[in-house]
Amino acid sequence: MAEKKFQEQLRRFEQICKEAGLKLTHQRLVIYTELLRSDDHPSAEMLYKRLEKTLPTLSLDTVYRTLATFEKLGLVHRLQTVASQARYEALGLRHHHFLCDTCGQVVDFFWPSFETVPLPSSLEAIGTVERASVVVHGVCAACAVRHKHC
Repeated sequence: MAEKKFQEQLRRFEQICKEAGLKLTHQRLVIYTELLRSDDHPSAEMLYKRLEKTLPTLSLDTVYRTLATFEKLGLVHRLQTVASQARYEALGLRHHHFLCDTCGQVVDFFWPSFETVPLPSSLEAIGTVERASVVVHGVCAACAVRHKHC
């Protein structure tokens, strides 16, 4: 991520926390920073393993609670995978996800024409749409090659 964009997102994070009356603790800042730097949509467990060496007082429960708080504040997006393991990303540019059903890899992709398709009017009776995204399931190229050679 470009440094300028990274700094902008950190300032946004700090502002949202301040407006919500949420104390900006070192642990929250480190967890959010790791999410900003990650492009693999880590799970809470993956984040914990990455951070436990530098933050020995960090607990897995703290990571889960922090991610839930971030999600409520609209700072992160939770993506459910086939294995029902939630994966997380810091919200940034609007995009969609390709999810490999074999290895679990999550890859961002952009679909500009999707953004222009109007939502069905029947949704108005259901509620207010805040975000729409696509999750495409399939087999990534690496898994397809491995499977071909089996």
